[in-house]
Amino acid sequence: METIEEELREQFFEAFSPATYPISNQMDLVPTLPNGMSTRFESGDFSMTVIELSMRLTDKQNFPYEAVEDLVEDLINGMKEKGLI
Repeated sequence: METIEEELREQFFEAFSPATYPISNQMDLVPTLPNGMSTRFESGDFSMTVIELSMRLTDKQNFPYEAVEDLVEDLINGMKEKGLI
């Protein structure tokens, strides 16, 4: 059984991998999202839209990103630091 972190990491990779890197800001990711700004990431008791994540993690994102792995790592680490997961 996967942990919430593992499930979210997979969902982030799936959603953000299609972007053309490097990306310079959050808006570069919108075209890759399956439901645009309404895209929701869910695992266990965690459920949050991309807009909610963006608002809560603005200070944890370090644009530009050269690769999806760096973006996902910052998102996961930011969520941990803020007690979201």
